Amino acid sequence: MAEPKKRILILGAGVMQGPAIRSAKAMGLLTAVIDGDPKAALAHEADYFEVIDLKDIHKIEEFAQKLKAEDGLHGVMTAGTDFSASVAYIAEHLDLPGIPYETALDASDKERMRSCFRKAGLPSPAFIVFSETNLAVESIVLPFSFPAVVKPVDNMGSRGCRRVDTTTNLIKAVETALGFSRSRRVIIEEYMEGPEFSIDAIVYKGEVTICGLADRHIFFPPYFIEMGHTMPTNIPPEEAEAIIKVFIRGIKALGIDNGAAKGDIKLTRSGPMIGEIAARLSGGYMSGWTYPYSSGADPAKGAICVALGQKPEGLTPQWNWTSAERAFISIPGMIHSIEGLDEGHTIPGIKDIFLRFEPGKRISFPENNVSKAGNVISAAPDRQTAVITAEKAAKNILIRLSVPDKETEAFLAESIILIDQKTANSWLFPPSAYALDQSLLDQLSHILSGSTSPLFSHATVSLLQFPAFMESDLRDYAGRSPRETLEAVKKLTGLEFLEQPDYSRGTVLGREFWEALIRGGYQGAVYYIDKLFKDADLQIPGLKK
Repeated sequence: MAEPKKRILILGAGVMQGPAIRSAKAMGLLTAVIDGDPKAALAHEADYFEVIDLKDIHKIEEFAQKLKAEDGLHGVMTAGTDFSASVAYIAEHLDLPGIPYETALDASDKERMRSCFRKAGLPSPAFIVFSETNLAVESIVLPFSFPAVVKPVDNMGSRGCRRVDTTTNLIKAVETALGFSRSRRVIIEEYMEGPEFSIDAIVYKGEVTICGLADRHIFFPPYFIEMGHTMPTNIPPEEAEAIIKVFIRGIKALGIDNGAAKGDIKLTRSGPMIGEIAARLSGGYMSGWTYPYSSGADPAKGAICVALGQKPEGLTPQWNWTSAERAFISIPGMIHSIEGLDEGHTIPGIKDIFLRFEPGKRISFPENNVSKAGNVISAAPDRQTAVITAEKAAKNILIRLSVPDKETEAFLAESIILIDQKTANSWLFPPSAYALDQSLLDQLSHILSGSTSPLFSHATVSLLQFPAFMESDLRDYAGRSPRETLEAVKKLTGLEFLEQPDYSRGTVLGREFWEALIRGGYQGAVYYIDKLFKDADLQIPGLKK
């Protein structure tokens, strides 16, 4: 008689939990999966799915006890969520393998985490914690100098996280971060200057196995938006080793001795400093995609083994490739259509394209790492090919916005200003697609406004030239040159811009067009054209009737 299958409880049925669900099934396990969303993306892949709020530890425990009593329950785990404390609570109360609940709280609550690091003498930023219950936000006094970073103590994905450089901005940031904190507490940390890295590990009986060290590519201050990561890092081996050593010390300081650990580490002038360490596998497509693609290892399988009380398997690298993940984003508005997805899948080396939004949905410029439009992932034997491939696919995905739209127009109406990124509080957010220097701004101001005649038609659209901008080395949000951006505009609209303006024959696009393109990239330029056609009661080019 065949031995009954073991069963594992997985918290979360979203995309980030997909690798764990699939690995568990490949291992011959029965998967019981819970999620607070009845329409969770991967609910259909589970052997058994139940709708339960992942914060409701008592209801989860009740469900887990039922599973254990009926057909047995042998482990519990999560990946890419901030509910490792819920996992630990269930493991502790059902006598399943895992870490103590208090340890999981230390790795989930940033105040407790920082306190553990400070007690262990680990390199970690100075900090204070603000709670609306015991202090007026206006009375906050920092024990360190600006800049600082404000975060909710108990959230992930950079929600409510931003840099501040003045007391005024500090107060606003704290008020915002409170709204992202379940416990209504905010941590204010000393800013760490330097590149950032992500790292995963599987821990079994205190032995740490590193599962990838990746470069994180962070943009758009004062927020910290990860526009991608590249696995593995290409920093010097001695620097990578220093990061790994600090990470392992942090794991031990938190007491994570059985399970997974995910770290964000900054390499400062003083050496590695811990951003944070969580008691789970990473999200952001790292543990489930880029590390397996670059190495052939399977961190999800290793984490499942440990959750079952077994020695981890699948963690030995099989090859040494590079995998690059890159995000694509949008300016604010309502999505009308998305082009380039099918084309992107045909690019050699592209492994996945993930879409977070769809036509008919509102989108905004990202202020955190869960509000990007989507992500592409590549893999190749060498780093350059992987990076170029991912960036090419991201550039080719074009999001067209509906007209008219007040949010899009408010964004495009923001003035194009000269920005000094080194000066505190000089950031325009959301930023313009292109940051012009003073000489280009001066040249732009001399370009004439466009003119529309009654003979407006597809065949008679011409463009006042801006050669200094077109020939510049400026790049937009996705790394497009001005010429690539104009080609994207042509691709979406189907228009060919006449190089010799003829005011007697139809529409001439001038300064207003360039301002829309500079402010909003290809999306701003296309929106400007679409609105011209709509206002003229003509068929918008490139759209079906």
